[in-house]
Amino acid sequence: MANSARISCIFGIFSLFLLHCGARNAPFGGFVRTRGTQFMLNDSLFLFNGFNSYWMMHVAADPAERPKVSTVFRDAAAAGLTVCRTWAFSDGGDGALQISPGVYDERVFQALDFVVSEAQKHGIRLILSLVNNFGDYGGRPQYVKWAQNAGVQIKGDDDFYTNPVVKGHYKNHIKRVVTRFNTITKTIYKDDPTIMAWELINEPRCQADYSGNIVNGWVKEMASYTKSLDQKHLLEIGMEGFYGDSVPERKRFNPGYQVGTDFIKSNLLQEIDFTTIHAYPDIWLSGQSDESQLEFMQRWMMSHSTDSRTLIKKPLVFTEFGKSKKDPGFSINGRDHYLGAVYRNIYNAARSSGAVGGGLVWHLMAEGMESYYDGYEIILSQQPSTDGVIAQQSHQMSTLSHTLSKPHVDELKT
Repeated sequence: MANSARISCIFGIFSLFLLHCGARNAPFGGFVRTRGTQFMLNDSLFLFNGFNSYWMMHVAADPAERPKVSTVFRDAAAAGLTVCRTWAFSDGGDGALQISPGVYDERVFQALDFVVSEAQKHGIRLILSLVNNFGDYGGRPQYVKWAQNAGVQIKGDDDFYTNPVVKGHYKNHIKRVVTRFNTITKTIYKDDPTIMAWELINEPRCQADYSGNIVNGWVKEMASYTKSLDQKHLLEIGMEGFYGDSVPERKRFNPGYQVGTDFIKSNLLQEIDFTTIHAYPDIWLSGQSDESQLEFMQRWMMSHSTDSRTLIKKPLVFTEFGKSKKDPGFSINGRDHYLGAVYRNIYNAARSSGAVGGGLVWHLMAEGMESYYDGYEIILSQQPSTDGVIAQQSHQMSTLSHTLSKPHVDELKT
């Protein structure tokens, strides 16, 4: 009896040790929420530094290539990056996730399962985008083509936003992804805190209506549908930040043109949890000096952070920015300087108002991925100076998050 009790006691202590280690090593303590203009995690402020790696599911569909996904997550985690934005779509064409409307390749879906599981393993949360505005990986043009092939009367790609058949195909995709059972983690996506947010569409644009009203109607419908399936995750649109007709005076901040979206009107919708902007002044203001492009970027961010804080009253994430190697006179030092300037703006906005949650650089890759290069690629293991700039921002945002989450001295006294 004494021996048995001792063994039982030892087993109990060992079990408590395992439970303690499991709790300590659990990558996520809950779902990211919003409170006013701030992201919250377990009642603490959540500020972050992150990255884009859109290619992950596509690459992971080949098991031999999966180490590239693991490498990027490992290097990103080492640099303190805690949020990754990636595609949860590939419509039609070679290696598609959705082969045809409602028909999915389980092999590719399991590749997305792997991406989610690797993110979880490395303590990185995901923003999963559900469709592309452009034809890369299918996108709007593929959805419209599917409807045309079925005999539906289609005028053009902008019918993606209004045609009931096309909208039905897209809603089906939302449901299939949100309710997907992960074959590796054994968790349904909508129940997995590894996923920080869903994104309705990457960079929506609409030539048929530059006011932003058509896209706004689509966002309202699709946001309501997504929230009917999943109340746990945050939801964002995927906008670049172009202003529309609802607040005409803000259109002066656009880079000389509109794309058919209304940053303020659509982000005011109740179902949308936070705002997003992208900025590519090297493309939008091609031919202008680096100084002019940097000044535009700073105005772009300032106007949107102000609008997110005062008009929309939701947090903002700078979800895409970078510096292309294809730009005339490109240098690593020049890119580091540009990223540093963007990061300072993000940090200062987060520190002064709390309305900016973080930024996601475009984009991280692993070695041996030359076929995916677009000029913006960053390989952390090959570019230590850029790695240092990114890691410093991660440290500063993390420190700021802890600092701003601490109770005030007066609160402690009470």
